[in-house]
Amino acid sequence: MEVSFTQFIIWIIIAAIIGILGEFIAGRRAPAGILGAIMIGLFAIFLIVGFFHFHITGEPTFEGVPIVSTIIAAVMLVVIWSSVAYYRRA
Repeated sequence: MEVSFTQFIIWIIIAAIIGILGEFIAGRRAPAGILGAIMIGLFAIFLIVGFFHFHITGEPTFEGVPIVSTIIAAVMLVVIWSSVAYYRRA
């Protein structure tokens, strides 16, 4: 999988939007604020596009990124990351 510089910049913008949507839908926040949301979004894009090659038939894509599948992955990642990152004292 080769990614051009322009495509990477567009993916960062998409990752920010997807990360923020993932946080909103999950009802939790990823650690590290907006950078955490961007990291969640980029990791979700990497998992869906680069690793699993998964997409729902007929879902909208933008610059090769399936939007719905990536948002679902971001929600799951936010839930997992926020569960592991935050330590609650009894």
